[in-house]
Amino acid sequence: MIRILLVDDQNLVRAGFRVILEVHPDFAVVGEAGDGLAAVAEAARTRPDVVLMDVRMPRLDGIEATRRIVQADPHVRVLILTTFDLDEYVYGAVRAGASGFLLKDAPPDELARGVRVVAAGEALLAPTATRRLLEEFARRPAPGAEAEELANVTKREREVLILVAQGLSNREIAEALAIGEATVKTHVARVLGKLGRRDRVQAVVFAYESGLLAPMAREGRTLPLPARSEGT
Repeated sequence: MIRILLVDDQNLVRAGFRVILEVHPDFAVVGEAGDGLAAVAEAARTRPDVVLMDVRMPRLDGIEATRRIVQADPHVRVLILTTFDLDEYVYGAVRAGASGFLLKDAPPDELARGVRVVAAGEALLAPTATRRLLEEFARRPAPGAEAEELANVTKREREVLILVAQGLSNREIAEALAIGEATVKTHVARVLGKLGRRDRVQAVVFAYESGLLAPMAREGRTLPLPARSEGT
């Protein structure tokens, strides 16, 4: 059973999500919150597996609420609900520990799939949100790789990490490196473990912020888009 916390400042939106989700026998909506402070309190009380998090809310926004929830319980996965005009918040949400992004007008079956994806510890990236994220990386100077974090990462694991950050799926990475898809999955899991990152979203953040991979926008080329979802 996947325990879900709904966070949105609009009652009708929360009610709509509840109706959509509760038709699935493997979902249980364990709580609701209308602002960020209430979300933090409800997350501590209900201990959900997944939080569906709005961004713009009174008292405390969704980004700071995400940061506090994840810091309090790293096992909680936060799925940010975004719209086109909220894409400027994507970078902050990723840095706060969000595991994925989903457009608010996504079809019901896509919402259900998104909840299952992040609950399984995978990453969910809406292309529009991801593009804004990579554009933000392109504008920010890379601080340089952290030697300690990269010290135990093998050459092959670095290759895999770079390809993950460029948006390739496990199958595409396997084809590029001429190795099995299961081997790629093992490499990704090991990289996440060595870097102390929770999922592919956080791995992408590390690859760009460490300077391991420079955003292509700096070279005047099209930015890559990570796969919408991919298991480790």
